[in-house]
Amino acid sequence: MPTKRSAVDALRKLEAERQALDERQRELEEKAALELGQLILGSGVEAFSRKGLKQASERLGKLGEAEALRRLGSEPSASGRNGTPAGS
Repeated sequence: MPTKRSAVDALRKLEAERQALDERQRELEEKAALELGQLILGSGVEAFSRKGLKQASERLGKLGEAEALRRLGSEPSASGRNGTPAGS
């Protein structure tokens, strides 16, 4: 029966790791939200309604950085051409 016991132990360990990863994800999501919020403050976009900001960001996300900037009449920065934010 050592095999069954080790499988049970492995499952317990996996569950503990999953919980730790879930907690880490929540922490990183909060930090990401703060970073994004700081970028938006002062840009004029903070005047949008919640619904309008959500709709605009979803549409921009679907277009991708380069296409969104092209349609808005701007070119993406050299460091952001591949879809990653500048400074990453």
